[in-house]
Amino acid sequence: MHELIRTNDPVVLSFAESLMKDAGIHCLVADQAMSILEGSLGMLPRRFLVEEERADQARRILIDAGLGDELRPARA
Repeated sequence: MHELIRTNDPVVLSFAESLMKDAGIHCLVADQAMSILEGSLGMLPRRFLVEEERADQARRILIDAGLGDELRPARA
């Protein structure tokens, strides 16, 4: 899995998940349990992960949808 987004914003995560579902790209939001345990301090962001082989396609979809500022730096 490849990390594309790291955020505490549930709206961004939900929107990204919806976009991936529509595109047929498997995704996962990691660290949800840890974020819940730490409460509302916002210290532990959730990670949005997609299939490694479709990460470039997922990145393009997220950029086209206006989430480019949320993306982690592109891999080399």
